[in-house]
Amino acid sequence: MKCAILPALCLALTAAPSQAQSLDPAATPPALSATITSDAEPVPEQIVVVGHKPGPGMWKVSRDGHALWIFGTYSPLPLKMDWRSHEVEAVIKRSQEYLAPPNGKVDIGYLQGLMALPLLIGINDNPDGATLRDVLPAEVYARWLPLKERYLPKNKERERPIFVANQLFSAALKQAGLTSATSVRKQVEKIVDDNKLKVTRTELKLPVENARRVIKDFKKSPLDDAACFAATLSRLETDIEGMRLRANAWSKGDIEAIRKLDFVDQQESCVNVIMNSAAVRDNPAFQTAEPRLRAMWVANAEAALANNVSTFAVLSMKDLLSPKGMVAALAAKGYKVEQPE
Repeated sequence: MKCAILPALCLALTAAPSQAQSLDPAATPPALSATITSDAEPVPEQIVVVGHKPGPGMWKVSRDGHALWIFGTYSPLPLKMDWRSHEVEAVIKRSQEYLAPPNGKVDIGYLQGLMALPLLIGINDNPDGATLRDVLPAEVYARWLPLKERYLPKNKERERPIFVANQLFSAALKQAGLTSATSVRKQVEKIVDDNKLKVTRTELKLPVENARRVIKDFKKSPLDDAACFAATLSRLETDIEGMRLRANAWSKGDIEAIRKLDFVDQQESCVNVIMNSAAVRDNPAFQTAEPRLRAMWVANAEAALANNVSTFAVLSMKDLLSPKGMVAALAAKGYKVEQPE
């Protein structure tokens, strides 16, 4: 769930004026979404799923004859996959409530956002005109060059490593025939809307008291993001094929294959960059967001289990499989948890 914190901060730094900027924790962070300038052709050895695919079965959490059915989403997935699950549709049709995944909302206020707009120019760039060659260790920079040539040949190397890492990862996914888009969740929520289920959203407001100061501090402060950049390079050097295999395993509902295809997620290193930055480090709202969101979702799940015969929910596979996740928390409270076969 920590992935929700990074886009939340980036929204605080780059949001247009609004009363409350919201985020989808599964979506690409807006501040990290730059135009990908790769002219390379897709690699020919793509493993692509085409046709109707149901994804994994659902987790069942139950007590006293009431059930919470949880569908696990995954990213990245094949670009051309057409998701359709009759089992999910059937559960939604007989359910009374839908629990959306937890997410944060950055609240900077309309006037603050308006006054901060001029400061957004150059926010992604390294301070003092530095380039990647200047801020990265020589060994990491040398590893970047062949990946740059393959995925981002037109990159000017002016942006901070954390932002270039995100662009690089997105371009690599595209060449591998994969996408981090949240189309499956959007389809699920359309079925929910069509069946007029009650929708309960677990949302946490993350206030930013002085957006101008936060942006100024961010622009002039160095970030210790070399580790994030190096971890992204490692992921692309070793795990492209693994990402394809996990994507196909998800589409076929093969949970065990996903468990066995372990990998180091570079996102943890990149989140830590933001969490340890001056803009966030001293803000208790951001530092405590993850456990608060988890506790709020668990409370909403318990209420739904008490009130409904059937409830439907969506969580990421990472949250479902984690021994410290929200389903594990429900199991610790005595609820019966059944995993799909």
